[in-house]
This record gives sequence, C-alpha cells and structure tokens, in this order.
Amino acid sequence: MTGFAEDFTGRPGAAVVVGASGGLGAAIARLLAERGSDLALTYRSRAGAADELAAEAAALGRRAKTWQVDLTDAAGVAAFVDAAAEEFGGVHTVVYASGPHIPMVHLSRVSPEQFKYQMDNDAVAFFNLVHPALPHLRAAKGGIVAVTTAATRRFPVRDGLSSAPKGAVEQVAWGLAAEEGRFGVRVNCVGPGMLTDGMAAELIGNGDLDERALDVARGNIPLRRFGVARDIAEAVCFLASDRANFITGQKLDVDGGYGV
Repeated sequence: MTGFAEDFTGRPGAAVVVGASGGLGAAIARLLAERGSDLALTYRSRAGAADELAAEAAALGRRAKTWQVDLTDAAGVAAFVDAAAEEFGGVHTVVYASGPHIPMVHLSRVSPEQFKYQMDNDAVAFFNLVHPALPHLRAAKGGIVAVTTAATRRFPVRDGLSSAPKGAVEQVAWGLAAEEGRFGVRVNCVGPGMLTDGMAAELIGNGDLDERALDVARGNIPLRRFGVARDIAEAVCFLASDRANFITGQKLDVDGGYGV
C-alpha cells in the first residue's frame, strides 16, 4: 500500500472542492493537494481566499483553478462541473463542504422563509452539484464525500437549521450510494462535531455560543475538547482515497465521541 502522500497521485482528473474558501473546505483542499490531487475549487464571495488556496496547491506542484459558483443556480453549477472536467481531463472526487451561515435558534423561532432558505442553500445545493457530476464520476469510478454534521445523530438544542438540511443531504447521499455503486461510484459523509475552526468559530465570534455554552458542549464530549479542521480533512481524504475502496453509504462522525 502506498504512503499517504501518494493517495491521489496519478489519478486522472481533479478533485472538486465546493466551499473551498471556508475553513473546512480549505483544510480539505490543502490535504488533497498534499496527497497528490489537482483541484477545482469553488467560492461564492471570497475570491481572495480561494486564490490563495490555489497558489498553495501550485506551490506543491498541483494544478488548481477557482470558479465563482452559486450552488442554488442549477444551470450554473452544471456548467461549472463540465468546465472543471474539461479543464482537468475528468473529475475523480467531489467534496461538498459548503453551506450558508447557520444561526443557532430554537425551531419555534424559525420562520418558514428562513427554513426554506437554509434548505435551498444546503440540501438543494448539494443535489444541484452531484447530479451533473455523476457522469464524470462514473467515468472515473470516483466518489463523493459530503461534509454534514454530527447533529443528525444526536440533536443539540437550537441546531435545527443545521441538522435538518444536513439530514436531507445525508439521505440523498445514501440514495446515491445505493444506486451508483454498480457504476463504481462511492458516496460517504463526514459529520463534524464541535470544532475551533469553520462555522463554530463564527458562532463563537458572533456570540451565538458564549463561554457557558462552550463549557456545556465540552462536557457533552467524552474527549472533553473540540476538534480542528484538519481532523475533518483527514476523514474526508481517507474516504475519498482507495484506502476506503470498499466503503460506501457510510457516515463517519468526527466529534470526539459526542454521539456516544
């Protein structure tokens, strides 16, 4: 078996990383590049962050290109996927690491309009991405890894705007795993728990999670600490690699034991 640094070396095409300008997406893209993959990176508004990431990949000897993509625009997403496949000669992996900011609020205080927005920008967005990617993934016998949440296993109060759309993402992933396996396509999910990077950092920064809430969260985690973006990247890259070539339709929660 090859070393980690060679996991994606020689694979035709590139890994598509959607949400690459965010904390988790960037960590995943960096590790994919370290392990030999070229990158097709998307961002919605943070062009500078995506460009810096592409430059980091280039410094590692990998090809990388960025695209601005609105995942709610199905036609635009399909055009991006086809353009990425043409640019790199195929797509071997699709990583969905995107999603809108998620305020922590009781479901009774969520408006139908707010709920629809979250579903459109997460669950519908995921389908908009994977649907046009399937022909390319079949050709490559590649895979999809969706970054969801540990909250679909154990619900944290005020987290419904995250767990509901991510639960829908997971159900689509299970359906694709069941239907696309005959074409050699694998589909899995990674469920982050509390992290010091990504969305959790935003929630801490804007006061949605105060020190008392953080202490309670730590107390609910057997390891009594929070994870980091690299922890999620390791899980994603494992599931995308040939090391996991007999794993599909699964979810790996990276949560310090929160779901126990």
